[in-house]
Formats: sequence, structure tokens, C-alpha cells
Amino acid sequence: MKKVLFVCVHNSARSQMAEAFLNKYGDGEFEAYSAGIEAGKLNPYVVKVLQEDEGIDISNNKTKSAIDFIKQGKLFEYIVTVCDESTAQRCPIFPGIRERIMMSFDDPSGFTGSEEEILNKVRVVKEKIKLEVQRFIELVQSEQLKSNFPTNWKLG
Repeated sequence: MKKVLFVCVHNSARSQMAEAFLNKYGDGEFEAYSAGIEAGKLNPYVVKVLQEDEGIDISNNKTKSAIDFIKQGKLFEYIVTVCDESTAQRCPIFPGIRERIMMSFDDPSGFTGSEEEILNKVRVVKEKIKLEVQRFIELVQSEQLKSNFPTNWKLG
């Protein structure tokens, strides 16, 4: 079982979605977790979009801090940051990882507009995260992560 930790700023949206998708589509080969550089509050728009569009209920998820996983001695093969590059640089160093990958997605916590406009923006981010997680699964399962590393990702 390959353990993967998705990290963003507050573990409120992007990392929660990535964790949910890896657990849903990972064919039992992955064990996904998520955390924030600091713990925040779960984004209600993300909760609603995942439930309505994907049938995934994260409403009872707690936000977690990446430092807590280090303190617990948790080991991961992959750390995947899903925030912008400058924020990803603040992610703590985890011992024993195979790869640290940076994927950048817009932050739903900054979305403005009517409720429907915000939900639509969250849906766009959700679809991007879903596609990238599915690509990650495919590349890891086929052992082609290094040889076919996507140009929109970065090694951290």
C-alpha cells in the first residue's frame, strides 16, 4: 500500500478533495491522507460540491496539520502539495519519502461572488484535482512517474 499525503495551506479544500479522490480511485493500492501547513476549517462549498457531484461525504472530516503527522512518526512514500509554489515551500520536510510533488490549484477559500458562482468555481477546481489525481494513480501504477512526469507538476 502506497501512502500519500496531500498538503495545502489549511487542509480545508484542495488537499481534502485530493485525498478523497485518491481513496476513491486508487484501487486499494493507495492510502491517502491530507493535512495543512496549519489546520483550518473545512470549506462548506467543497463539502457540498463533493457530495452533490461525486457522492463523496467529507462533512465529518477534521482538518489536520502536517506537523502532527511528523510528530506521530507517520511515513509517506509521496508528499503532494496542492497549493501555489511559494506556499508549498513552507511544507515541512518529511523523512523517508520517495517523491515530493508540487501540483498547483486555485484556492477555493479566496473565491467570491454569489453562492452559485462560488460553487461553480469550486467545481472547476474539483475537476482539475480529480484529473490530476487520476493521472498520478496511472503514472505510479505503471511505474512511469519519472519517465512521463507531467510538465505542469514540479518535483519538490
